[in-house]
Amino acid sequence: RRVSFCAANPKQNLIVRRQEWMRFSRILWSYVASSSSTFSQQVHLPVSHRPFARISPQTTTRLSMSTGQDEVKAAQEAGAADTAAPTVFDKIISGEWSSDKVFEDDRALAFRDINPQAPVHVLVIPKVRDGLTQIVKAREDQEALLGHLLYVAKSVGEKECPEGFRLVINDGVHGAQSVYHLHIHVLGGRQLSWPPG
Repeated sequence: RRVSFCAANPKQNLIVRRQEWMRFSRILWSYVASSSSTFSQQVHLPVSHRPFARISPQTTTRLSMSTGQDEVKAAQEAGAADTAAPTVFDKIISGEWSSDKVFEDDRALAFRDINPQAPVHVLVIPKVRDGLTQIVKAREDQEALLGHLLYVAKSVGEKECPEGFRLVINDGVHGAQSVYHLHIHVLGGRQLSWPPG
């Protein structure tokens, strides 16, 4: 469906674009949910990491997309446990959980996100957490590791998204961080909008 935009009313353009995106998203999610709705039950992921957890099983024709409140709630719940038990990322590093690896060396691991927010969505993490649960908790002696993580993210972005990409680090509750093991999101494969969430 072709949509026309008016240069004189950019606010209306944003509303139209959002409506079109929501319509497309509903169609896509209904297909994805119907084809693999049992994925999250089989894998036993926490709610914040279940790709289809926000889809009601009773809904068949009209689905509502998450407004981001689910991620914010997960971030608030996870914020209290930033130095607690091993995270999902620790389980991936140890091999307890499998992942679609994109890059690995002795200091970093990059793998595809199971709940992608773009056609390309890769996470880059340090292999040893060492208190690096948030970027705000980085120490001066971790400067080289942080630089290495950014370099790995850049390399993954160049390879996976030749037209451009975005690097994102969520920090803390207001940053909607839901896993307290520092990670860099590499997002791309489509035109990203601004400002983000």
